[in-house]
Amino acid sequence: MSMEISNNYSNYEKSGTSTAKEGNVTTSTVELKTSTGGTKTEQIKTGYSNVNDYSKYLQGKYSYMNTGTTSMQGVPTTVSVSGAFLKKCMNDPEKAKYLEENLAALPDCASYAVSHAQGTLTSISYEIDANGNITGISSGTNDPDGKIARENAERRAKEKKAAEEKAAGRRKEKKEEEEKAAERRAERKERMEGTFTVSATGTDIKSVTQNIVVAVSGTSSPTGGSFDIKA
Repeated sequence: MSMEISNNYSNYEKSGTSTAKEGNVTTSTVELKTSTGGTKTEQIKTGYSNVNDYSKYLQGKYSYMNTGTTSMQGVPTTVSVSGAFLKKCMNDPEKAKYLEENLAALPDCASYAVSHAQGTLTSISYEIDANGNITGISSGTNDPDGKIARENAERRAKEKKAAEEKAAGRRKEKKEEEEKAAERRAERKERMEGTFTVSATGTDIKSVTQNIVVAVSGTSSPTGGSFDIKA
C-alpha cells in the first residue's frame, strides 16, 4: 500500500512579519500556520551567506531534515529538502516562512498519517523539491501479522497440489491409452501371423496360377490333371 500527496508552493499565502537584524542574519517573528488549522508565533532566521550554515540552523530546530531516516510514531521517516530550495529560502523571508511552517507541522502530519491509515504504515517520506513543491509518500501493509499472507500461501499450495494431481491424472490416462494402443497393435500382429501373401510370375496365366497354388499349399508342381485355358 502506498500513498502520495503533493503540495505546491505557489498556493502559499503570505502574512505579515516583524524583523530584527543581527549581523547578516535577520530574525523575523512570524505567525506560522499549524497542522490543526490554528497559528503559532515563531522566530525564523534568514540572511545566511551559504546553504550549509542555513541547513545547520534548520536542523537545530528540525532534527529530521536532511538527516536520513528517523522515526516518527515508530515509523521510519525521511524528510528531504532540495539544496536549491534551501538556497532560495535562506535570503527570502516568505519562502523561509513557508519552509519552516511545513517542517514544523511534519510530526503532527506523521502522527495523523499513522492513526488514519488503513493498515500499518512501514515508511513515510516527504520531499521538497527545488521549487518548494512537497511530495509525501507512505508505504504500508494491510497484513501486519501475516495472516493474509499465510492464507494466500495455503491457497496457492492447494491450487498447486490440485494442478499437480490433475496433471498426474492426465499422465495416467495417457499411459493407459498408450498401453491399450500397444495391446491393440499386439492383437493385430497376432492375427496377421495366420495370413500370408505369395506371388508368381510367368508368361501364361495357367503356369502362374499353378505356381501360386504350389507356394500356398507347399506341394510340388502337379504332374497329373489339366488346367485348360480356352479362348
